[in-house]
Amino acid sequence: MQNVDTTKYVIYADINADGIVERPDVVGAIFGQTEGLLGSDLDLRDLQKTGRLGRIDVQITSSGGKSSGTISIPSSFDKVETAILAAALETIDRVGPCIARINVTKIEDVRASKRKYVIERAKRILVEMFDENILETEEITEEIKQCVRIEEITHIGRDNLPAGPNVLDSDAILVVEGRADVLNLLKYGIKNSVAVGGTNVPPTITELCAKKVVTAFTDGDRGGELIVKELLQVADIDYVARAPEGKCVEEMTQKEIVRALRQKIPVEQVLDLYKIKSQPRRRREVATKRKSLIREKPLCVRPVPQRPEIISHKVKHEARHELEKVPPVQEEEAVPEIDLAAEPQDEWFKQHVDELDGTLSARLFDRNQNALRDVAVRDLARELKESNGDVSGVIFDGVVTQRLLDIAAEKGLEYLIGAKLGNIAKTPIGVKVVTKED
Repeated sequence: MQNVDTTKYVIYADINADGIVERPDVVGAIFGQTEGLLGSDLDLRDLQKTGRLGRIDVQITSSGGKSSGTISIPSSFDKVETAILAAALETIDRVGPCIARINVTKIEDVRASKRKYVIERAKRILVEMFDENILETEEITEEIKQCVRIEEITHIGRDNLPAGPNVLDSDAILVVEGRADVLNLLKYGIKNSVAVGGTNVPPTITELCAKKVVTAFTDGDRGGELIVKELLQVADIDYVARAPEGKCVEEMTQKEIVRALRQKIPVEQVLDLYKIKSQPRRRREVATKRKSLIREKPLCVRPVPQRPEIISHKVKHEARHELEKVPPVQEEEAVPEIDLAAEPQDEWFKQHVDELDGTLSARLFDRNQNALRDVAVRDLARELKESNGDVSGVIFDGVVTQRLLDIAAEKGLEYLIGAKLGNIAKTPIGVKVVTKED
């Protein structure tokens, strides 16, 4: 009988006989015609008794006076002995009284079949029987952080708005669209955000915007644009930051969030972008930071302290002679007041101002007042940072902000000529600031 525990190979062969034969005839022919052929060590009867060969299985049918079928013999020998036994089968030329032909078709490696079964079954076990909820170390850490973030989130105001824990104590806050945005910002340590909860801005947001420096941080879709427009009408916001086109704040990575907040634009520039008329805004003071809001004036040079080296000795002498009868306080006030109309070069830039009006573009000039290149206003700060000292001044259709002034002072620019003046807390020495009427 076949020993299934030790079977290594299975010999498969086809048999064809010119006459009617049955299974006992084929088995008898196999034992009879191979007896003594391979010696006593490979005698099929002895091998079957000791379990080295399994049961010889014969499937045969007769039709039209001829018989055909298949033979299979399990073997526990190695490759060499199994091949010898297979070759011995092909020496059989007669079954009973009929001429017969046996042809070995294949030798199957049972262990390979078992290995294939093991692999396929292991795949099914892994998918079906193991608990899919087993967490890796990173997933455990992230789940704990998520729980902590959910615990950190608070609700403020009578509208019960989702917010970070630092909203009420911070001087500057972020206004986002929904709870998921607040959670994503908490994930990266930003705890001063509050959710507006949709396009209908609640009174709590309006009250917060009146007391703090506010940046509206919305999704890069149509809904985010509508929320910005409504905030411009009902709340006092200072800056607007948008997610990349087609992306939501709740999906942004830390790097994308930081980049978007760095590229925020002043509210005055947003009003121009959406063609919204600037409405009177409530002036407010923040508990720990006072915002200095400077009213816009007609085209003129803002009074800034001048460097001593630009005033000639003759001017100093004449000024001293003329001001001998004036109290010292008036002398200090008279020095920075410079009327651009009194300078013979005040007309050269008006043409450029008119050309750039409504284009949201900026034009860079060298020290000889020659135009170098035009760039978009949104790229002006980066362009100035990357300049190598060839830029002496800028005329642009946009808002003069504190950030642009700081970059201009750092790069040694002589003047900035813009459409409006934003919230300026500190005017750098040596940079002339020029604006125009709305």
